[in-house]
Amino acid sequence: MIGVNVKDNESIDRAINRFKKMITRSRVLNEYKERQQYVKPSEEKREAMKKSVREERRRQRDNY
Repeated sequence: MIGVNVKDNESIDRAINRFKKMITRSRVLNEYKERQQYVKPSEEKREAMKKSVREERRRQRDNY
C-alpha cells in the first residue's frame, strides 16, 4: 500500500503531488486500467507488433 506522510510545514498540495508521483512510478493505475477489459493474447501480440513498427520508423526518421 502506498502512503505519504505529511511533513512539518508542508502544504497538502505538495503532499498530494508526491503521492501522485509515487502512484505513477509504481504503475498501479496502469495495471488497474489494463485489467478493466480482457484483451485476447493475439490482439496483444498485434498491438505489440504495431508499436515496434512505429518505434522503428521513428528511430529511422530521427537518424537522418
